[in-house]
Amino acid sequence: MNGIIGKKLGMTSVYDSNGNYVACTVIEAGPCVVTQVKNVETDGYTSLQIAFGDVKAKNVSKQLTGHFAKASTEPLKTVIEFRDSDLSKALGDTIEIADVINEGDKVDIVGVSKGKGFQGVVKRHGFAGVGQATHGQHNRLRAPGSVGASSYPSKVFKGMRMGGHMGHVNIKMRNLEVLKIFSEQNLVLVKGAIPGHKGSVVIIESIKK
Repeated sequence: MNGIIGKKLGMTSVYDSNGNYVACTVIEAGPCVVTQVKNVETDGYTSLQIAFGDVKAKNVSKQLTGHFAKASTEPLKTVIEFRDSDLSKALGDTIEIADVINEGDKVDIVGVSKGKGFQGVVKRHGFAGVGQATHGQHNRLRAPGSVGASSYPSKVFKGMRMGGHMGHVNIKMRNLEVLKIFSEQNLVLVKGAIPGHKGSVVIIESIKK
């Protein structure tokens, strides 16, 4: 798998070759630095470890600082490993957008969705609620209703849809089309929306044809 690390900048819209008005997401992808090259002899498998994003040196551990020093680069924020990569890169080399994807390609994008905190069953699971405010239904419009019987089974079954933490999970969007690449600015325009807030880190994975 080949890929590159990027940062979500926001959304915009463009006209495609057929004149259709298409919503798209703008991603700043790379440049990334190769921080480790793994092989079967020493690690048991092959992969490329790459890093992206600025970070203050004081916030990086001594172990990671030494790890980056081997690649002759400053400490970086995000480190990702791509297994079985077929890119011919050595330690300390730079990976650009053109090394991984081209315009018109399909890609998978991994990101962390927006966190929404603790939410009730109506927002989290799409419950309809009571639907009326009469007949003594005081403060019950958005309540979950019955969650477990008393005498039997005298417990709440695992997996019961209830209120709880919502969002802030890894999501992979598959088969997104690369509309446009601006290599000089390290920008990629991808059709549709991707998970995460503005400024969040995303992983772009190329789909082998």
